[in-house]
Amino acid sequence: MAAEHRFMFNHHGPDEMLTNPNTPKQPRLLKLPEVESIVLLRKSSIYEGVKAGTFPAPIKLGRRSVCWSAESIDAWITERIEAGGKS
Repeated sequence: MAAEHRFMFNHHGPDEMLTNPNTPKQPRLLKLPEVESIVLLRKSSIYEGVKAGTFPAPIKLGRRSVCWSAESIDAWITERIEAGGKS
């Protein structure tokens, strides 16, 4: 019996490449515009959440550059779903 192979689209980046779901995820860094589009919040709400401790803190890349780990954003989304949208 031939091994079954399932592939899915990786919707986290602009390069929508086919990936095998069994392949370990590579750490990804997301800039603010991508975070905004993923979580459907604007910059002010994101930074308000960071300050309140309810949203993942950004990672400092340089003097004027920050990003977020895709893993921390995915975890935040999962927490929001599990909380049923409650604060």
